[in-house]
Amino acid sequence: MPANKTYRVVIMHLDKGYAEPVSFGDTKELLGGSHLAAALYDKYGLPNEHWDHPDQPLIFAIGPLVGYFPLMSKVVCAFKSPYNDQYSESHAGGRLALAMRFANADAILFRGRAKTLSAAVIGARRLGLVDVHYLKGMDVFSTGRSLRKTIEGFSGHRSLMRIGPAGENLSGYACINVDTYRHFGRMGSGTVMGVKNLKAVMVQGDESIPLPEGKAYQTLFRDIYKQMTATHMMSKYFDLGTPQNLIPLNELKSLPWRNLQATHDSGVEGISGERFAKDLLLRNTACSGCPVGCIHIGMLREMFSDEHRFKYHQVAYDYEPIFSVGSMIGVTDASGVLSIMDEVEKVGVDVMSAGVAMAWATEAFQKGIITEEQTLTPLEFGYVEGYKKAVAHLGYAPNEFYMRLANGALKAAAHYGGEDFACVLGQEMAGYATGEVFFAQQAMSFRHSHLDAGGYSYDQTHNEQDADKAIDYLIKDEQGRCVLTSMVACLFSRGVYKNDVLSKCLDSIGYPELAGKLDTIGADIQKLRWQMRFKTGYDPVQTKIPKRFLEIETWKGKIDPQYLDTLKHRYGQALMEIGRS
Repeated sequence: MPANKTYRVVIMHLDKGYAEPVSFGDTKELLGGSHLAAALYDKYGLPNEHWDHPDQPLIFAIGPLVGYFPLMSKVVCAFKSPYNDQYSESHAGGRLALAMRFANADAILFRGRAKTLSAAVIGARRLGLVDVHYLKGMDVFSTGRSLRKTIEGFSGHRSLMRIGPAGENLSGYACINVDTYRHFGRMGSGTVMGVKNLKAVMVQGDESIPLPEGKAYQTLFRDIYKQMTATHMMSKYFDLGTPQNLIPLNELKSLPWRNLQATHDSGVEGISGERFAKDLLLRNTACSGCPVGCIHIGMLREMFSDEHRFKYHQVAYDYEPIFSVGSMIGVTDASGVLSIMDEVEKVGVDVMSAGVAMAWATEAFQKGIITEEQTLTPLEFGYVEGYKKAVAHLGYAPNEFYMRLANGALKAAAHYGGEDFACVLGQEMAGYATGEVFFAQQAMSFRHSHLDAGGYSYDQTHNEQDADKAIDYLIKDEQGRCVLTSMVACLFSRGVYKNDVLSKCLDSIGYPELAGKLDTIGADIQKLRWQMRFKTGYDPVQTKIPKRFLEIETWKGKIDPQYLDTLKHRYGQALMEIGRS
């Protein structure tokens, strides 16, 4: 089966209300996903304009293996971030990747600003905008219910992205909800939709794709599928899932508690993966094209205010949400954690940023830096009802305090005070207080994500202080992940999808030129992405790591400020060599 020579990109001009499919790039050179998205931003982006310029593109891109192999189930969303006004990415699963494949769209790019609050419909046979002004201010769940009834056709073969009030109110970390249980979470992609007057995007998979002929593809597919399902390699993601990390990280003194005032607490049992599985787990589900089923759905049971009837919600959980609205804010009851997650889902904010921002606000409240007049509710570590109200305020931004906090804990701290204990590493920290290598990595890496490279893993397995060795690891690990995110493989599958396997996959569906480049193309993707980041104003020299990160203790002992500073300096130098060469 010969591959297409170019990628098919659907460009929707929101201000004009029409879309046009265009051919873009060379499939012998561009890998898809992160690679394709960066190339599209290089062509269509406005690096010197502010993030909210109407013609800044919002890009969604998939890779060549989507629809052909298991766990090729992610989509890359690229944009100029409202959080830092620099080029960034976010990744999500759900049904979106397959819906785009069956809509004959390798990428979707939005430009302009719709005249009224709108929903975009993208399919192989249908392209257009729908006026949904009546959804203004509506939460994520209500928006989904309304649009599924309003936009007819292809039920079960479509993917629905939408934003909540946080995106409309231009929060710095509003997310895009994808098919209820997945998200483009970090760096404010939902706010980019909000500023474009785009409440939702429905992608309809209304076309078919041919499968490769011959036994080579079939044999390769069966072998990969077997590795994904018949071995223990992926079983941990289905069983307890990522929440199994709570207890081990707590024992390693690497789990942030109460705004990182501690890295270990006996209360972890109440929010452990085991406790969630025993008391709250309802079912597992999976992204389309994935046989593993790592998405854990918990059942939340709450009493109505009249105390005579119960309401039930299904809420997806995994490690990062449990850390951010659990240990980070001192909540040690699994049901309480799930109820805060439910509020986070409604308003449409990134759960990690919301939890860490509330943790800063709680400590600032305790120290008298801010008052209840500003927070509108008492904030106390472990106080679930207060946090549920605070989450709603983050989404709806009813006063100046929440407008500032919704744009980042460090930005709020810069105004009110308390910068030393704002747990921000480029953006609000991920849940790994593992040590100096991870702190430097998240603070300075491409999208300030714990998934940009495996710094958290490196800290857990290396006790020596060798900055050159650590930086070399981070750079090379990022290159490998660039290949996977360009293929749009779920990173859980990285143990299976080594370069030799990926090369066979590409060759089997008609991409022999790309198949022969995988050992070098990772560095090319890495370079292009960093070039986009530097073009939009990134300066690693300006990176600051708040004092709180220097005050903790991990399994290796106290954090070494000098070693952390050395890592930061040399990592910055390495990134500048990549991005400015």
